[in-house]
Amino acid sequence: MIFSSFTFLLLFMPCVLLLYWVMPPRLRMPFLLAASLFFYGWGNPAYLLLILWTMLLNWGGVLLMTRKGTPSRLLLIVLLVLNVLPLIWFKYAGFLADNLGRLTGLRLVFAAPPLPPGISFFTFQALSYDLDVYRGDARPQKSFLLFSVYLSLFPQLVAGPIVRYTDLEAQLTAPARPCGAEMREGLRRFCIGLGKKVLLADSMGRLWGSINGNWTQAGTLGAWVGLLAFSFQIFFDFSGYSDMAIGLCRCMGFRIPENFDRPYRALSLTDFWRRWHMTLTGWFKAYVYIPLGGSRRGAVRRNLNVLIVWALTGLWHGAGWHFVLWGLYFALLLIFEKSVLLKSAVWSKVPRILRQGVTFFAVMLGWGLFSGFGLKLFAALTGGYGAASSETLLLCAAYGPLMMICAGFCFLPAPERFPLRRFAAPLLLLLSLAALAARGFIPFVYFQF
Repeated sequence: MIFSSFTFLLLFMPCVLLLYWVMPPRLRMPFLLAASLFFYGWGNPAYLLLILWTMLLNWGGVLLMTRKGTPSRLLLIVLLVLNVLPLIWFKYAGFLADNLGRLTGLRLVFAAPPLPPGISFFTFQALSYDLDVYRGDARPQKSFLLFSVYLSLFPQLVAGPIVRYTDLEAQLTAPARPCGAEMREGLRRFCIGLGKKVLLADSMGRLWGSINGNWTQAGTLGAWVGLLAFSFQIFFDFSGYSDMAIGLCRCMGFRIPENFDRPYRALSLTDFWRRWHMTLTGWFKAYVYIPLGGSRRGAVRRNLNVLIVWALTGLWHGAGWHFVLWGLYFALLLIFEKSVLLKSAVWSKVPRILRQGVTFFAVMLGWGLFSGFGLKLFAALTGGYGAASSETLLLCAAYGPLMMICAGFCFLPAPERFPLRRFAAPLLLLLSLAALAARGFIPFVYFQF
């Protein structure tokens, strides 16, 4: 089920929030689990078997791992492997078979299975629970019901934010009854996210789709405008989903971590990755980078750790070499930045707007790698297909005002006061519903990860 669909907006969400609000406290957790499983199984009920398996595996496995008081390292390893195997099968088996065939010359006939929605997200949540309990940062959850709610909480189930068990442990064991102020604030946040997705991200996606369909027609100007549109699309799409997830959780009394903090205003790539998809960055830092030694063992080991983390980050996003290249691209730039740029007294004296511009330019080129269009896109960016056709000029002009609005949201500081703030959410909701009625909905970009 998609947040930006009429089924969700007009049926599922109102019914779930209303029933959750009025029912007795003892029934809220069972109801929330049932609603979350219904939400996840809406498109394909067979996927429920996967998430139920993940629930049973990690709930029972952790209790078994800690049954003697001291967690068993062997059982932890078994748990981690059993968690990762479905992810490898569904997400990477086709990629591995294809590359093995190229290396060995064997013709491996393998049809990649459909990717279950959100498998990367809830697998990482399960892994964080196992590791936190093993390290003593969390206590084993003895209630299968509460653990299942943690793993399947429908607002953030499919595309995050990635919520560690320690973030929700106290809220699950002693859930707070949502008050009217939280409901209003949650709905306002949801409507902002919906507007980001439907009014901005989907429009930028249509522009990007029109340009990448014909690079010869797009030319240099179209390629740069298209890459800028894709940069806006992926930000408003993913941050819009995060806003909706955070808002829905707030309506039910849960507070989950923020995932974005105006990342395109970053002054360095280090700063950017503290602002973009913060829960994924935090996950890799806590469970990969620091256990590898972080920056405590000298510059060479730190650089190696950065390369490992970013290669894995690229692979997490998808089974393709362009994702690995995207990760390594950022790894090399971050190593250079940490080793040279941020230590330079000259860089700190560069005007803020120039540092922000350089950072965004580097990020935008990274999105070019991420897009998967590779050589064709970069050939167009460097003039390989000419300047631009008249059709492309008209297309860019037509989308120009909307791109200016996107740029304003991305690059300008947030206003301290907004006089029509209380009218913004209803207006965004009405405009989004009108846009959905006219154009239909587009799946979220991060659903494919």
